[in-house]
Amino acid sequence: MDTKNAQIAASSGEVERLGRFLAAASGDCELCGSPGGELLWEDGFCRVVRVADADYPGFCRVILQRHVAEMTDLDAAERTQLMAVVCSVEASLRALYQPDKINLASFGNVVPHLHWHVIPRWRDDRHFPQPVWGSAQRVSSPARQLVSNLRLGEEIASRIDSSLKGEQS
Repeated sequence: MDTKNAQIAASSGEVERLGRFLAAASGDCELCGSPGGELLWEDGFCRVVRVADADYPGFCRVILQRHVAEMTDLDAAERTQLMAVVCSVEASLRALYQPDKINLASFGNVVPHLHWHVIPRWRDDRHFPQPVWGSAQRVSSPARQLVSNLRLGEEIASRIDSSLKGEQS
């Protein structure tokens, strides 16, 4: 199979996979049925998990506890609360990892359950300046400082607590 046909076949497979996810009932939702990563913090509204990715240490997701697809499915107070958690996670990653950049993303194309990706980025990481889902620019990323889940969870909890009390992060 030539390169063009291989790309079309791969694309077709992705379209089929996306169709299955979109057709699935919320009872079949990956983020309703599992934590979605290593749990760092949670309350009744949302949770913060760490994604196991050696190239992107500190990669977190902020996941709504109930199944909705879009930010506008939330009322204004809930949107504010969710973004306060997202910003607290970002501030925690900046403090603990000193990345060159933080990427924030909420796609939901494959898993239509409201969640935000909070991804520390470095100029020499595997994909920079492309998105982490884009074409790799390097074979691997350099080793980064290790931060335990306990330490990261404590930092996130502290910043969320301060944020929800109206203090600056």
